[in-house]
Amino acid sequence: MEMARLASLVAATITMGLVSGLFYGFAVSVMPALRRTDDRTVIEVMQRINVAILNGWFVLGYIGALLFTGLALVLHALSARGAVLGPLAGAFVCYLVAMGVTARVNIPLNNALDKAGPPARIADAAAVRRGFEGPWVRANVWRTLLCTAATGLLAWALVLTP
Repeated sequence: MEMARLASLVAATITMGLVSGLFYGFAVSVMPALRRTDDRTVIEVMQRINVAILNGWFVLGYIGALLFTGLALVLHALSARGAVLGPLAGAFVCYLVAMGVTARVNIPLNNALDKAGPPARIADAAAVRRGFEGPWVRANVWRTLLCTAATGLLAWALVLTP
């Protein structure tokens, strides 16, 4: 049981770190770079990213972070590991909120961008961009902060693990 607790906590920390890093990468490089381009480029690049990201490696990290953090929380709760439970519960809640932001803001914006159609055929690309970029970037900053906090809490739980 001890090995399962530790393995789930390590897997949670790694997968959460991957997701946190993905969102951080968008916040500090992808979106700032796109901000310096024209409307149709932003739309086309984000449409392509939204298709490309739906792959097994992304799902492993994104869903894995939830499952491994939940598993670590349950396994540690069952063994009454009190000191570790706080950081684990905090990480789980932070990630649930980040997933909520993704589901309620980022995904609907991605879907609306997809429905706008091919960038060359969009009559008012500037309006499409305005409706997408600002809200998407703000939501991404929130989920970056939440996932970074979750990663830190998981790292703290590793430190507290006997």
